[in-house]
Amino acid sequence: MSTEMTRLAPAQPSSAPFDAVAEQYDDLFTSSLIGQAQRTAVWREIKNSFRPGDRILEIGCGTGVDARFMADHGIHVLACDSSTRMLGVAERRLASTAKYSSGGPIQLRLLPAEGISMLKKYGPFDGAFSNFGAVNCMKDLPQLANDLAVLLKPGGTALLCLIGPHCLWEIGWYLFQGKGAKAFRRFHRGGVDARLGDGVTVHVQYPSVRFMSRMFSPKFRLRTIRGIGVAVPPSYVEPWASRFPGMVRLGVRADSILGRCPGTRTLADHVLLKFERLIA
Repeated sequence: MSTEMTRLAPAQPSSAPFDAVAEQYDDLFTSSLIGQAQRTAVWREIKNSFRPGDRILEIGCGTGVDARFMADHGIHVLACDSSTRMLGVAERRLASTAKYSSGGPIQLRLLPAEGISMLKKYGPFDGAFSNFGAVNCMKDLPQLANDLAVLLKPGGTALLCLIGPHCLWEIGWYLFQGKGAKAFRRFHRGGVDARLGDGVTVHVQYPSVRFMSRMFSPKFRLRTIRGIGVAVPPSYVEPWASRFPGMVRLGVRADSILGRCPGTRTLADHVLLKFERLIA
């Protein structure tokens, strides 16, 4: 498979919202202490969920960090994103790695999450993966479930990392600063408009685990729930975290327990849901 970007979505007159942060994303999150801690936790679940030789559909691949990780572990990835600039960063990342510079197990596609039904001819896939809130930006989650039911093989895994509906860190952090609206923004049933920069906003929903389980039933079964960032804080706390890296390391160790505990795992910055495609 080639790493050259292919455009499956029709040309659009305006840029995708995440174009606004594409060039800064890796500096702001991927390379940060918090970003590395949260992503490493997700990677452990990837290794437990997918096997070498699997063909995986990645929804909202961003700058290609997770796609490269999967490819490094023998997984073939069809990586999709709606942002041309994000995919541009991903192309540069892959071009800088010798074994991926002239093709390999990663195929990039310019395609929004809402358009994955166009990929039917490339399936069926062994699994699907989406990290750090791409699913939260979708308007029609039932349609996502229907599309994945068509695209995945029976027994296949859909591993979806969502922005959590209730984050203890966020509530405490913003209440301490006297910002009640931000402290409880994830409680808005209709979601909120999040500012990305340069006046660009994106609408973000915060679906509950129960809602997601209901939307994916009866074609999928929810197998596991993992909290990503219960004790490890959200990324906007990075200026504080960089001053106290030992606290982040303690948070990582605590999350190995809290992230799996039924009483705390849904109170994380992100919640990782593992669905199994049932046999029809």
